[in-house]
Amino acid sequence: MKIQNPFRFGLVATLGVGLGLLIITSIISLQTILIYIGAALFIALGLEPIVGWLEKKHLPRWSAVLIVVLGVVVLVAGLVWMLVPIIAEQITKLVKLVPTIQQQIGDLSLVEYIKAQFPWVPVDNIIGEVGKFFSDVNSVANLTGGLLAFVVGVGSALFGVLIVLILTLYFTASLPSMKRGMYQLVPASKRANFADLSEQITSSVGRYVIGQASTAAINGVLSFIFLSIIQAPFPAVLAVVAFSFSLIPLVGTLTGSIIITLTCLIPGLGGVSTAIVAAIYYLVYMQIEAYVLSPRIMSRAVAVPGAVVVIAALAGGSLLGLLGALIAIPTAASILLIIKQVLIPRQNEL
Repeated sequence: MKIQNPFRFGLVATLGVGLGLLIITSIISLQTILIYIGAALFIALGLEPIVGWLEKKHLPRWSAVLIVVLGVVVLVAGLVWMLVPIIAEQITKLVKLVPTIQQQIGDLSLVEYIKAQFPWVPVDNIIGEVGKFFSDVNSVANLTGGLLAFVVGVGSALFGVLIVLILTLYFTASLPSMKRGMYQLVPASKRANFADLSEQITSSVGRYVIGQASTAAINGVLSFIFLSIIQAPFPAVLAVVAFSFSLIPLVGTLTGSIIITLTCLIPGLGGVSTAIVAAIYYLVYMQIEAYVLSPRIMSRAVAVPGAVVVIAALAGGSLLGLLGALIAIPTAASILLIIKQVLIPRQNEL
């Protein structure tokens, strides 16, 4: 290739590279906001089937959206109302135990009491290491900085949840108009096919969210019933743990089951026998969920091969963390749908 004007070519190439770097830098700078938008859009697509079902019952869209949003708010408020009293009750019990502990200690100092109760623990060495830690200015500064970073992180997380809830409300209310606006950007000759494919993708994502939430709800309800029967500690809290982790594909149910089993193992709260019974129950339940519940529920939502599910979930989790793991499977289903309805027909025409 003969370059007629090297200066112009170099200038255009430099501007192109600079523009590409500017776009990449902007995406990195806005990654938190883009994650908020993606999460809100994902939730809105999950709520859309419910809103559509209410619209079929001759309700206006604004009232359908209001009912769905109020239902979500009531659900979250119910979970908080259920968890806060339990936490407060445990803190109250702990405070009431303080005088009893003091009475048991008697005239012994705290260090002597710990040595008497746990003779195998090197208490003196631990006290010496703790003293060295707090005498070091850098260690104290790092500890203070870590606590400050933790507080800031919690505040940022709460702010992010609020932003996602607000964006979800807007996206749910204006989803049809957003779709129509996007369709207008496509040439008229291809608009009908593009709209049909987009509706299939959004419907698939919505059904996937409903299916995953249904599976998690089944796990939460059954966990509450079972843990109440075996008198496990905090059955309501552990049921919420089971529900929350079951929302995560692949490893969510296993992770939640391990946490619940270890909680049942804590002395004074459960015991070895309670933990063994819980472990056996969750081993059986995971088999039922993997081979009975999930195939029946998810077969109506997305049709993705098992190997693609595993690869998509791992890749999504590595790229975007928890959000990536959640949206990986419907994203993979959307890509497969595009390949089947767009790419393969075009290849067959060549």
